[in-house]
Amino acid sequence: MLTTQQKLEILADAAKYDVSCSSSGAEKRDSRKGGLGSTTGCGICHSYTPDGRCISLLKVLLTNACMFDCSYCINRRSSNVQRARFTVDEVVSLTLNFYKRNYIEGLFLSSGIIGSPDYTMEQIVRVARALREDHGFRGYIHLKTIPEADPLLIADAGRFADRVSINVELPTEKGLTQFAPEKRAPSIRKTMAAVRLKIDEANAEKRAPKFAPAGQSTQIIVGADGASDATIVGTSSLLYANYNLKRIYYSAFSPIPDSSSALPSQAAPLGRENRLYQADWLYRFYGFSADEITSGLPNGMLDLDIDPKLAWALRNRARYPIDVNKASREELLRIPGLGTKTIDKLILTRQHRTLRLDDVARLAGSVRRARAFIVTADHRPVRELDRLDLRTALAPKPQQLSLFG
Repeated sequence: MLTTQQKLEILADAAKYDVSCSSSGAEKRDSRKGGLGSTTGCGICHSYTPDGRCISLLKVLLTNACMFDCSYCINRRSSNVQRARFTVDEVVSLTLNFYKRNYIEGLFLSSGIIGSPDYTMEQIVRVARALREDHGFRGYIHLKTIPEADPLLIADAGRFADRVSINVELPTEKGLTQFAPEKRAPSIRKTMAAVRLKIDEANAEKRAPKFAPAGQSTQIIVGADGASDATIVGTSSLLYANYNLKRIYYSAFSPIPDSSSALPSQAAPLGRENRLYQADWLYRFYGFSADEITSGLPNGMLDLDIDPKLAWALRNRARYPIDVNKASREELLRIPGLGTKTIDKLILTRQHRTLRLDDVARLAGSVRRARAFIVTADHRPVRELDRLDLRTALAPKPQQLSLFG
């Protein structure tokens, strides 16, 4: 018989493969108005210790036992891992005790599938209901939902959780069929559409009960099925458009030693995961389309040495240089090395003075990447854009790893 502490060690470790645990966008609640716990308007930020622990949210699985046999999942039915299972009361007790000790600000709860999707989803909902209704818990709750579960259970999850998420798992239906044959892409998409509809209905009617006020998110596993970055970016842009997602999380696949696995033998590098996040930001906040980001990519893969925005600029040098004193915000967003906050500051500042290169450097922190692509009152790149070695010059410099870090 495992102790609660032993279960926690197993199920917290098993949960690290699910990266969808940000709480950005949570509804603002204050325990001074009654209840226990609180969230701020900007949500709860989570951080990871060197050993991979999430130190802001209690991030656990209800159980790592699973009736499904997805090839990419370490908790699949055929995997030889130690199994554990929390009771509903144990998760509730852990959440409250950790919160009172100021260890956490909320709960992220997922689970392997046991018994049936309905039974598992019911157990997950019971945890959230007990925290909210029995203990007045007002902290952040993120629930991972199960597409095959009864829609009424999914609806209950949205009533109690700040955010719900439904993993699409792999970027293509073909990949899902091959490596997770017990899961159905149409079922996943149907559930995501139903969640979006409920969120939209709650937002449209002020008197309607809150439903997942921080929205829904999903996760895509990178490198498990051989899909290119171009395919992943295209899939992601459609998911954002169709389901009004708050966030997509990309998880680099790490092969699990198993002679029966049909998956590729090579892991997806973390650098690739990072580039996909950067591409994600380009079409969410910088006005790029998925086609713009992926057009011209060798073998459909993002450059691991430079960020996607710089890579795009180098492929489209004819659109530069851009005059920072005259360009629209949309044009400024295309300049490498300038973020949205810097651009807003530039637009505000140029209303009062003509911008010079040192003004841009002061507002941006550095103009190393931007200077070849911009015009200011005292700077106009003459030959920089035509340099054959411009990519090499702007790529991050190699760093010596510490022998003692």
